[in-house]
Amino acid sequence: MDSQIDERRVTQLAPADDARPLAIEARGLVKRFDDTLAVDGVDIYVPEGAIYGILGPNGAGKTTTLRMLLGIIDPDEGERRLLGHDRPHEVARLVGYLPEERGLYPSMKAYEAIAFLGALRGMPLKVGRERGRELLENHGLGYAADRQIRQLSKGMAQTVQLLGTLVHKPKLVVFDEPFSGLDALNQGKLERMIRTLADEGTTVIFSTHVIAHAERLCEQVAIIAGGKVPFAGSVDVARDRIPPQVRLETRAQTGAWRSALPEDARQEGQAWYFNLPETGVEPLLRALIEGEAGITSLSIERAGLHDAFVSIAGEAAARALEAETGEERAA
Repeated sequence: MDSQIDERRVTQLAPADDARPLAIEARGLVKRFDDTLAVDGVDIYVPEGAIYGILGPNGAGKTTTLRMLLGIIDPDEGERRLLGHDRPHEVARLVGYLPEERGLYPSMKAYEAIAFLGALRGMPLKVGRERGRELLENHGLGYAADRQIRQLSKGMAQTVQLLGTLVHKPKLVVFDEPFSGLDALNQGKLERMIRTLADEGTTVIFSTHVIAHAERLCEQVAIIAGGKVPFAGSVDVARDRIPPQVRLETRAQTGAWRSALPEDARQEGQAWYFNLPETGVEPLLRALIEGEAGITSLSIERAGLHDAFVSIAGEAAARALEAETGEERAA
């Protein structure tokens, strides 16, 4: 089933086996827009202090899911709790949100824009202005504090909006496609900022269609495609759904050692490729040595998150993800 999620692969979700309390808890979220089922029974559990990624192509339901979690829109079915509250608006001051649609008032000065965004979360303007200048200085933009937004580069303006998301020191930060439109340098800065937030105890959840960001940053992910979440859990568990791959080269071409290779082992040039047997590498090595294979090279490569995504969400979703990444690089 290439065009939709194979229902047999859908993971039955349960709260993560984690001693930390949950910053976000959602069960059975459903959202329809007219005749379109945008989100279909999504479950998500995000521990406090985690970096959590929602990974999927555009149109998969990422933004709709985030907006339901934050209380911007209500689900048609299901329930959610944000920082322990059934009504997300009650804890809005503890949350920082960077939407995918960026936007600042062009005539506002950079430090004032940060203060304004903080004021929307209940921070006094005077305090916001002070913190705005401080944040800009700490992020190498102190010289631009009094410049109007229209005078800033696109990357600088995005940084200002990002700092405005953090100025009130939220307990939970929600980013919707935060890396879109950033060059490689600023993407690296944002990754470091996210890690720093988590080190300080802030919970970070972000959506992305770029697998590399999720693989580098996240301890847990939800893979979403077609409005469903076929997997939610640790990145390691997702990768372990695919057996590690063995690459083997030997001096001998034939011999009793060949019986130690799995039936599906394939030979390409001088190398053999196959899944690591469930019994592990030690019995394989013993059989190769005793059979005088003459091992010249043996490596074991663990599956990456991209391979796990293909296995879980299907090739169509993976192609859509790759197409969006390619378009972004070309832009």
